[in-house]
Amino acid sequence: MLQNNRNASYTMLILAIETSCDETGMSLLQASGGVTKPKFKVIENFVSSQIKIHAPFGGVVPNLAKREHLKNLPILLKRVMSHESRVPPKARLAKGGMSQVDLIAVTVGPGLEPALWTGINFAQKLSDAYKIPIVGANHLEGHLYSFLLPKKRFMIHESRVKTVFPAIALIVSGGHTILLNMKSFSRWKRLGETRDDAAGEAFDKVARLLELPYPGGKEIEKIANRGNANSIVFPRPMMHDNSPAGAYDFSFSGLKTSVLYYIKNNPNFNKADVAASFQKAAFDVLVWKTIKAAREYGACSILLSGGVAANKLLRKRMKYESKKFGLNFFVPHFTYNLDNAAMIGVTAYFKAQKGEFTKAVTIDRYPNLKLGLDN
Repeated sequence: MLQNNRNASYTMLILAIETSCDETGMSLLQASGGVTKPKFKVIENFVSSQIKIHAPFGGVVPNLAKREHLKNLPILLKRVMSHESRVPPKARLAKGGMSQVDLIAVTVGPGLEPALWTGINFAQKLSDAYKIPIVGANHLEGHLYSFLLPKKRFMIHESRVKTVFPAIALIVSGGHTILLNMKSFSRWKRLGETRDDAAGEAFDKVARLLELPYPGGKEIEKIANRGNANSIVFPRPMMHDNSPAGAYDFSFSGLKTSVLYYIKNNPNFNKADVAASFQKAAFDVLVWKTIKAAREYGACSILLSGGVAANKLLRKRMKYESKKFGLNFFVPHFTYNLDNAAMIGVTAYFKAQKGEFTKAVTIDRYPNLKLGLDN
């Protein structure tokens, strides 16, 4: 059983649970190396999607999400505990049961409260029943650390810390758009964030305006590939704001409204052109501000994460601009851009190294304030 004073070389087996929104995630991963030379190996990473359930409503229905989490969590736990013979002995939970697990990790926010409580209660019962330490992890920190996860199961990802920091990190998802100046895995400062709609939220809203299926981000990316991104000049809100208060903040509500009026005023509009032009406008702002911050703060790397980071064009553009200015570029494998439990396990590992265990886990109602973004 894990003790709070284990040294960094100890290999920890972590069972992680993610239920912040409409994806039920459970992962088993091995971690070692401490906060200076972290190494991660994903043994299992299961995600049960609820897209088909929420699609008819055009968005996530909290109580339906809760219902599905309640149904899916026991099923995923059973899958995690019934490994194939090729899995390393340390991870054969079918033989050793939960006694093999050193740490339980669970998302505590941000997210939908009914969904979060489902995962928290499930994790707490496992922790109490098997006397396993538990750590509440922040969903945004999970995205931040997701680039540390290996591409394939059983592959070890070892971070070369000296090539990563200092870094500028952009977390861009359906609910958040945040720019950070990172000094290490545990020290960073928030430079800016969205003042209204997050980038992913704007993508979903524009998709509804274009009558595209849910979830909208993926659909806009798909149709934009057939459009002319230079056909419509949409605004780039706050892109060239150099004021102390807004230099690194974002605003996508105005861009979404501009698309709305364009559609109303142009009945014969081309969906692909609108999608491509909107996408280009949003990405111009994200890339411009990220590179600007990297140059101003002397960063050696760019970190891109979050659901919107699964967009191939955004990855391509950010990589190109990073290379142009001599910056390292880190982005998670597509598997870990969207909500998953493996990234929650990574977050919990870093917290465990600092002894941040929890006796009674609860929701973090002010995750942006308590995330540690201003350390």
